[in-house]
Parts: sequence; C-alpha cells; structure tokens
Amino acid sequence: QVQLVESGGGLVQAGGSLRLSCAASGRTFSIYAMGWFRQAPGKEREFAAAISWSGRSTYYADSTKGRFTISRDNAKNTVWLQMNSLKPEDTAVYYCAAPRNMGWGPELTNAYEYDYWGQGTQVTVSS
Repeated sequence: QVQLVESGGGLVQAGGSLRLSCAASGRTFSIYAMGWFRQAPGKEREFAAAISWSGRSTYYADSTKGRFTISRDNAKNTVWLQMNSLKPEDTAVYYCAAPRNMGWGPELTNAYEYDYWGQGTQVTVSS
C-alpha cells in the first residue's frame, strides 16, 4: 500500500516562502511520476505541479509557474514543493499524490490519474 506523508505547511506572510515535503513508501518510488495538488476552502482540488520519475521533466499550473518548483530525490523517496513569492490566493490544503500508472504526459495534470494521496498540509498566506 502506497503511503504519502506531507509536511512543511504553515502560516507565512505574502511574499514569503515555504517548502513542502512528501515522503513516500509502499512501492518503487523512482519509477513513478509525482504530483502536488491544492484545495482552497469552497473550491475544487486543483493541480499545482508534477514531476517525472527521473525529475528531468515537470509541469506547472499557470498559477504556480515561475514561483513554485517541484523536485525529487529518488534515493530518499521524497518529493518537495518549493513555494516562493507566496500570495494570499495560494492559501489551501496541499496534497502530495502518486499516480496509478507509470509514464509521463500532460494527463498527469489531472487528479483523475492519481490513486494515492497524502493527508494534506495547510498553507496559509496572510496579506
């Protein structure tokens, strides 16, 4: 059973930075892409970023591009989301996710492709 445990959320002022971590276990981490999604109160869960199994390819939502960076270390079974220049509209619960299939493509910006989710970590950005 795949388990994902996020950490690193918190309260930060607008313009600040946070780094989220996701520790994965339960299957061979290094052969699957990984993703980060977020859900703000009253809104649907939305894609934030995804990274290929090798770490050489990434996707970002338009809202996170240029401010967020997704990275991974396959030796540590960990994926990170570095968030800079945070805005109040970034306030949400952030979820780490692992897809059901191996492979890489734009479909990995869709939550439907992910079977495994962490418990979420709250990020609050004050103005």
